[in-house]
Amino acid sequence: MTEAVTTTRDGEIAIVTIDNPPVNATSFRVREPLHKLLETLAGDSSVVAIVLTCAGRTFVAGADIAEFGKPAQRPDLRDVIATLEAIQKPTVAAIHGTALGGGLELALGCHFRIADREAKLALPEVKLGLLPGAGGTVRLPRLVGPAMALKMIVSGAPVSADEALASGLADAVSESNLVANAVAFARDRAARGVASVPVRDRTGQIVGADLAAFDAEAAELAKKARGLEAPLACAQSVRNAITLPFDEALAAEREMFVKLVSGDQSRAQRHLFFAEREAARAPGIGKEVAPREIRRAGIIGAGTMGGGIAMAFVNGGVPVTLLEMNREALDRGLAMIEKNYAISVSRGSLSEDAKAERMALFSPTTDYADLAECDLIIEAVFEDMAVKKEVFGKLDVVAKPTAVLATNTSYLDVNEIAASTSRPQDVLGLHFFSPANVMKLLEIVRGEKTAPDVLATVLGVAKRIGKVPVVVNVCHGFVGNRMLSARSDDAENLLLEGASPGEIDQVFTGFGWPMGPFQMYDMAGLDIGWRNRKARGQLAVIADRLCEQGRFGQKTGKGFYRYDNGSRTPVPDPEVAQLIEDSARERGIERRAISAEEIIERMLYPMVNEGTKILEEGIAARASDIDIVWTNGYGFPVGKGGPMFWADLEGLPKIVERLEYWHGRSGKDVFLPSALLKRLAAEGRPLSGYIVATG
Repeated sequence: MTEAVTTTRDGEIAIVTIDNPPVNATSFRVREPLHKLLETLAGDSSVVAIVLTCAGRTFVAGADIAEFGKPAQRPDLRDVIATLEAIQKPTVAAIHGTALGGGLELALGCHFRIADREAKLALPEVKLGLLPGAGGTVRLPRLVGPAMALKMIVSGAPVSADEALASGLADAVSESNLVANAVAFARDRAARGVASVPVRDRTGQIVGADLAAFDAEAAELAKKARGLEAPLACAQSVRNAITLPFDEALAAEREMFVKLVSGDQSRAQRHLFFAEREAARAPGIGKEVAPREIRRAGIIGAGTMGGGIAMAFVNGGVPVTLLEMNREALDRGLAMIEKNYAISVSRGSLSEDAKAERMALFSPTTDYADLAECDLIIEAVFEDMAVKKEVFGKLDVVAKPTAVLATNTSYLDVNEIAASTSRPQDVLGLHFFSPANVMKLLEIVRGEKTAPDVLATVLGVAKRIGKVPVVVNVCHGFVGNRMLSARSDDAENLLLEGASPGEIDQVFTGFGWPMGPFQMYDMAGLDIGWRNRKARGQLAVIADRLCEQGRFGQKTGKGFYRYDNGSRTPVPDPEVAQLIEDSARERGIERRAISAEEIIERMLYPMVNEGTKILEEGIAARASDIDIVWTNGYGFPVGKGGPMFWADLEGLPKIVERLEYWHGRSGKDVFLPSALLKRLAAEGRPLSGYIVATG
């Protein structure tokens, strides 16, 4: 094993290099030798300045998350930064790749920072339910000001090298030869003989800061936190940097970090961090499986879903052949795509030139023959098996032999679709979520005959277009929609027995969901579920009656709620309340008050139970994959880690007991605990760590 920290000399300049693949994380293996080396160099009179750099593809991209929650090993990162900060000679961080979290905090311990043109700098700890724990919230405001520091830390979003330079976070941007330029910069500063001021002693950006304006901005950010503790702690810690002496603010930051790191929310978010990494690894698909090359994608259907999928590919730099059945539908789809890009331009998130470049990547057509050169073809047509088979029959004729063929179905049998072609090994499901150009989740549905290289190909494509992939097997509704059906199964009974749509939705938003189920139904359109129920011969007492009255949700101004004057704000409607009461009376149901706890038990516990059935059947490979599906595609609060992780927090024995209670009351299968859930509860084993291959 190579040394994690080494030093070389360029004359009187010491170059300290961290080499801890793959991302140079600040593990103990790095901290201990770095700390000793900095102490040595601080007292070496032959060294007039120090450059801190990293080997490999990136600067330090964070702390070693695996060390969180374990006994601390000194020196910790705070010790290293304090030693670095106390050196009485110029210190320069040479940043390439990414300087994230502890990496940026380490760079803040230097007097100066030089960034490569492509570098990104961020303090993303909030995404792990944390705040920067080594002085980031106290030092960053001293360089960029409280307002920008608040934005960076609460969002966790990276800034570019140019943004860092403009804000004062970076002192220079290097076009090439980063380390050589950093050495020259350090030599120049040393030659000037002027004492370098550490970041901790720079107060110009915080003295006289507008505290009222800061508090107003922090309050706006708090509204978006939806029950998450870390964003609020980040805002408070940045405020402390303004109002408290440096060392007191530093101590307060550490106290908040320790509290957060031991809390359930951070545990949940760290669980999701590792779960997302695991989800990108499909069982049986090793590095030896070579993916196919994807130079052009074909999308069939230019409606809301097809247009969104096409945008996702173009946004990832993949040219798209966009097919519709007629020119009118094609023009309508392209107009909507252009409108969406125009909105981005108006918001400043996209330039006019970038918009033009993206629109130029679309090749519109009404002729299937134009798909012949596509390497990946995705159909996004009507959710009907006969229609999809017809499409795949045409693709079987025109698509080149190496093309990957995908269906965007939400529920249908991918194996049956694949069987309608002569090449089932090239077929799989790619279930995008609407709006497909925004939503991160991509359920990759592996058919019985899907070839390994096809799966490897789409996993690579998912990364290329910025999606979070989860590989699942074939069943009705796959993972997400199958569990959604279980969550919804008893919703109308809750209405009939005494709850209102608003009461149920309030329980969900209080739990941390962005919206409740009935508001979601209204937003999606009640007619969609109505059409699907009629196709399957199913009924929904309340929803069907609403649809019979033309109440389809937001698009008609009425659904479970009323939407006045084109607003998207739901307003409780007395007509719906009366309809529910009448329906209950017709069925002899005496309505009663229903508690929030009962709503959770009857809607979320069945969802957890269905997740365990999915694991029993091998539809998902890992419980953590299910958590990734639900947090990225359905709005399950990240602070609770997904349904499987939350179930462990809730207690599996409790969930089993309450499911059995409601099964006894209703006789409904959705409440019948699975064998896996009962076994894990009896054995005291966690559900969130369950892996199908190992049990």
